[in-house]
Amino acid sequence: MSGAVLVLGGRSEIGVAVAERLVERGHRTVVLAARRSADLDAEEAALREAGAAEVVRVEFDASDVGSHAELLARVVDRHGPVDVAVTAFGVLGDQERAERDAAHAIDIVHTDYVAHISVLTHLANLLREQGSGQIVVFSSVAGVRVRRTNYVYGSAKAGLDGFANGLSDALVGSGAQLLIVRPGFVIGRMTRGMRPAPWSSTPDQVADATVKALRRGRRVVWVPPILRWVFAMMRLLPQAIWRRMPR
Repeated sequence: MSGAVLVLGGRSEIGVAVAERLVERGHRTVVLAARRSADLDAEEAALREAGAAEVVRVEFDASDVGSHAELLARVVDRHGPVDVAVTAFGVLGDQERAERDAAHAIDIVHTDYVAHISVLTHLANLLREQGSGQIVVFSSVAGVRVRRTNYVYGSAKAGLDGFANGLSDALVGSGAQLLIVRPGFVIGRMTRGMRPAPWSSTPDQVADATVKALRRGRRVVWVPPILRWVFAMMRLLPQAIWRRMPR
C-alpha cells in the first residue's frame, strides 16, 4: 500500500487510530478532513510519530453534502490516489431530545446516514476510476436490531449498514473494496459518562480489528467477534423483551 490515507472525520479517535496503524509499515500521506481542521494538532502529532511522511488537514463539513464531490476531487488532485478512505464522522445525539424535537432527530440521521450516502457514492466513483483502493465504513451493532433506547441513532446505522452492504456488492470487479466494521459499545469521547455495555471495546481495539480485516480483504468485521453470535440470538428475542433492553 502506498497511496494516501484519507480520514473523513479527522478528529475521530478510531479513525486516527486506524491511520496510525496504516502508516506504521511505510511513509505515507494522511489527509485529515474535519471541521475546524486547524485544531488537529494532537492528531497530526500522533500520526507523525506513528510514521506518516506528511499529514495534511482539510476543511470538511459532513452536513454540507454539496461540497463532498469537490473536496474529494481536490484531495486526489493534490495528494494522488486514495489507498484507504475511512469514513469516521458521526454523532450519537440525544435520544430523549430527538423524541421531542424532530429537527434534532433529522440532524442525527442526516449526519449518520444521509451524509454517508453522499460521501460513499463519491468515494466509490473515485476508486472505480482508480481501479483500486479500500473504503472503511463504521456501522454499529446498534443498527443490527434497533432498540427503543437509541432508535434514532440505531435507525441511521441500520440504513448505513444496508447501504454499505449494497455498495460493497456494487464494487465487486472494480478493483475497489469496502469493509463494514460493526463495533459494539466503544469506550471513548463519544460515550464519555455513559455506562459501558457488555463486550465493550476501546478505539485501539476497534482499529486493530479494522486494519487486520483490511489486510485480509474482509467484507465485514464485528468488534469484538462474539457480538456476531450474540446478535444472531438477539434477533430471536420477542419484541416485548427487546423493548426493555438497555442501550
